[in-house]
Amino acid sequence: MKLWRWLMTPDPEPGFTGRKLGRLLLRVLVFTVLATLLSGLLRLAGLGPYLDTWWGTLIFVLLLYLPLFRFLTVDSFVPRRLADQTRGKSRAQTRAERRRERHRYAGVRKAPPRGGRR
Repeated sequence: MKLWRWLMTPDPEPGFTGRKLGRLLLRVLVFTVLATLLSGLLRLAGLGPYLDTWWGTLIFVLLLYLPLFRFLTVDSFVPRRLADQTRGKSRAQTRAERRRERHRYAGVRKAPPRGGRR
């Protein structure tokens, strides 16, 4: 279970490090073995002629590859909530910081910028 958690935990560091590339290689190997075993089991069940058609291959790809897309790309794209944390933004502000931010634009006719970016 620890190996699965290690495989499925996103890495908040941007870019491709050696650790990320190793995890991606391991995921691709696990995915390849899983796809091969599943294809072999379907052929043993007598569905081989159907898997050799274009529509059989399409169904196999849709049922196997699309759900496992997240498994393969968990380190490639950092979720927005983790991207904010890696930039140093913290959600927990003190009361004084919130008041200071609220009064920052006091007396200015134009509204503060939307989205919280400066």
